[in-house]
Amino acid sequence: MAALNAMSDSFYVIGGKWKLRIIISLKNGNKRFNEIQRSIPGLSAKVLSGELKDLEANGLIKRMVYTETPVVVEYLLTSYSDTLEPVLNSLVEWGENHREKIRSGEI
Repeated sequence: MAALNAMSDSFYVIGGKWKLRIIISLKNGNKRFNEIQRSIPGLSAKVLSGELKDLEANGLIKRMVYTETPVVVEYLLTSYSDTLEPVLNSLVEWGENHREKIRSGEI
């Protein structure tokens, strides 16, 4: 039961179609809203806005507002997001292996 609860907590924070993609996009450096949106095909502005708020509320990203003219808003990963590195690496490796099995006809 504890494992199910822990998995539920994980999915609450990073689950869904877009959150991990946003994190991966930000691994290449700080980005403005439109840069993130352009880097992830199919992601609408409305959904991106909500996902960024969720990721910020959970301490994985930070929203930086620079008040010079014009005002610039950037999003960056926090050091806490580094704790996802093993998860991301495992998912990438699994995805590569799965794609290869599909291509080779093993599945």
